[in-house]
Amino acid sequence: MSLTSEVRGSGPPLVLLHGFTQTGRLFGPFGDALAKDYTLLTLDLPGHGDAAAVRADLAGTAALVCEAVAERLGDEPFVMVGYSLGARVALHVVTSAQAVTPEGLVVIGATGGIEDPGERAARRARDEATADDLERDGDVEAFIDRWLAGPMFAGLGGAADVAERRRNTASGLASSLRLCGTGTQTPLWDALKAVDIPTLALAGTDDNRFAAHALRLARAMPGCVATLVPGGGHAVHLAQPATTTAVVGHWLSLVTSPPQSRA
Repeated sequence: MSLTSEVRGSGPPLVLLHGFTQTGRLFGPFGDALAKDYTLLTLDLPGHGDAAAVRADLAGTAALVCEAVAERLGDEPFVMVGYSLGARVALHVVTSAQAVTPEGLVVIGATGGIEDPGERAARRARDEATADDLERDGDVEAFIDRWLAGPMFAGLGGAADVAERRRNTASGLASSLRLCGTGTQTPLWDALKAVDIPTLALAGTDDNRFAAHALRLARAMPGCVATLVPGGGHAVHLAQPATTTAVVGHWLSLVTSPPQSRA
């Protein structure tokens, strides 16, 4: 069982982890801009794209990601960039004993988990019900349309790249909800206090819940700073790629080693 990966660009390596209903190809102009200065390793996470048949929970996904990174990059230093689901996977990578560890971390729309057991159980139940409905109906196109119609993605428009999302399968997305949904995540807030690597927590100001999480990550993690993009929603890197690229690019220039020092 392995994850499909693609490599493009040149320069210091970045490992990009996508969100739910996406694939590794869905980083849009944000990814295109990063590829001008960095080598991008993009992965299809379990239940998505070419990894639609792969089944893994968050901890298992973190291990699969690290296996793929070790295979493609060896021991070369890299920065991990994760969005939403991918951000939660990235947080599992840095809070668990893995074969590889990023030299830096960028998380977009991230959370350390739901702490209240009742709220966490309720969220898991909602995700289970959504997964059941999706598998029963089998209509990925309609599901993605409903998913993107939610308030978290208001204003995303064509940047959502619906055609690429429709490459996913009903069974794959349902498995991702059941195994990697927010309700399945053991809260990581305490564990994150021991993670001392350069970290950028990014969120849009209009994404109230995740903006609060970004600020909390900055307080919890010794090497973390938070940046909120004015007027940005949950998928701020897709909706406002120029602003997001400027913020992330500046941060990367401060924390990544220049190519000549990596020889």
